[in-house]
Amino acid sequence: MSGLLPGDPAAGIGGEATSRALCVLAPNPSPMTLDGTNTWLLSEPGSDLAVVVDPGPLHEGHLRRVIDTAEQQGKRVALTLLTHGHADHAEGAVRFAELTGTKVRALDPAHRLGDEGLHHGERLEIGGLDLRVIGTPGHTSDSLTFHLPADGAILTGDTVLGRGTTMVAHPDGQLGDYLDSLRRLHTMATVQGVRTVLPGHGPVLADALGAVDYYLAHRANRLAQVETAVEAGCRTAADVVARVYADVDRALWPAAELSVRAQLQYLEDHGLI
Repeated sequence: MSGLLPGDPAAGIGGEATSRALCVLAPNPSPMTLDGTNTWLLSEPGSDLAVVVDPGPLHEGHLRRVIDTAEQQGKRVALTLLTHGHADHAEGAVRFAELTGTKVRALDPAHRLGDEGLHHGERLEIGGLDLRVIGTPGHTSDSLTFHLPADGAILTGDTVLGRGTTMVAHPDGQLGDYLDSLRRLHTMATVQGVRTVLPGHGPVLADALGAVDYYLAHRANRLAQVETAVEAGCRTAADVVARVYADVDRALWPAAELSVRAQLQYLEDHGLI
């Protein structure tokens, strides 16, 4: 780890990240999406088949650029996968499926195109590519992580970002689930050889364990701050945000309020407030 930023982030965004993963950055930057959505093109070296994870927004130019990138490498997109159903990751999936003739597989049936979904522990094999499905709910109830064992890498969607931290999208997202998911990723980094995080937004992280440790510490610290704010008399989530997130860009306060609602529920459920 560099000691400056958690997870040792790469200098740039987009392009080849590992021998099996390439990022095509969507043109949808914002305070919530950082530089934009990372659409991932996965393929086993030497194979003519590719998997796309998170086609991103409904932006025709971006979707066609993903296809062009695959074709320039002599590959055909054979399958589309979603880490979760938020629009910045999934809105373009139906159109992308039309352009590629692929099915869309996701945990939530509402975001699938075809009969097959995804479930925790599932193993996918496409053109020699070995991809494992890891359930990581919390940011949303349908959040998944994809594990590339051969590269020691995980595609985390919004569960772990390349810069900053993510929100818990309450009420669909639950803090208890999110903490369990971070602990699951921590175990993968310490026991299963996971080294690299390929996030849904922001740069690639070369120190998966450092990134997850940072996330766990950040969540513990925020939870303590929220508890203190309640003890000081804050009665609403908006009041807590104004106190605890005073140093955060106000454009992010609506997302912060969702996370605070999740934290308040967690504290209440555990009898701490």
